[in-house]
Amino acid sequence: MSAPRLLERYRSEVQEKLREEFSYTNPHQIPKLQKIVVNVGLGEATQNPKLLERAAEELGQITGQKALIRKARKSVANFKLRQGQPIGAMVTLRGIRMWEFFDRLTNVALPRVRDFRGTSPKAFDGRGNYTLGIREQIIFPEVDYDKVEKITGMNVTVVTTARTDAEAKSLLAHLGMPFRN
Repeated sequence: MSAPRLLERYRSEVQEKLREEFSYTNPHQIPKLQKIVVNVGLGEATQNPKLLERAAEELGQITGQKALIRKARKSVANFKLRQGQPIGAMVTLRGIRMWEFFDRLTNVALPRVRDFRGTSPKAFDGRGNYTLGIREQIIFPEVDYDKVEKITGMNVTVVTTARTDAEAKSLLAHLGMPFRN
């Protein structure tokens, strides 16, 4: 099986650009993608557990990997939430699936967002990780629009080996993340 298109581009172009931009001496200093975590939180799942099953199924279609159902850590009376109750789904992508998902996210899904002007350049956490909120799962072509029961949002966290936000932003920009100016 051949390497994903984006991984080939990273190895052939992006590594060299980053080496020149930040003047790295060791090739292991060059930042790279470590993992991508996609998370769907459904508070309404406390009343309707079928919603969570459907969301986990859609998350599996989008990422190409079975979603893990997450349970509440604490009970919160105001939200009618008990400890251990299922309230979300998540997927951690690494390797080939991670590169292919990032490629689809930047080149297919994000341009399908209504009135899209780019992603926020301020969503870094100070340690080189980037979190992006997506309001609708229907921007992904894998989701069948007719079978969607409820529009759900998701958080996509891109974890990099970069030490600073500037390095991570440069890495993601070279990989095709459409940051707004």
